[in-house]
Amino acid sequence: MSDSTIDLRGVMCPINFVKTKLKLEAMNPGEILEVILDSGDPIQNVPKSIKEEGHKIVEVKKEGDFFRLKVQRS
Repeated sequence: MSDSTIDLRGVMCPINFVKTKLKLEAMNPGEILEVILDSGDPIQNVPKSIKEEGHKIVEVKKEGDFFRLKVQRS
């Protein structure tokens, strides 16, 4: 269960992280954001950057050629 979802398939780094960060900033602490990311650089870079911002990665799930990432707003 997530409070909000953002689909960033086809969005290149670092724009996908910037969009994720802006979406998280608009949410309340403790809320869960589901981020849909491509494999490769996006799934490698975005979770790392989110953790550096102090947010918590709750779940990473591979679905076909993309990933669903659940992030808890700090």
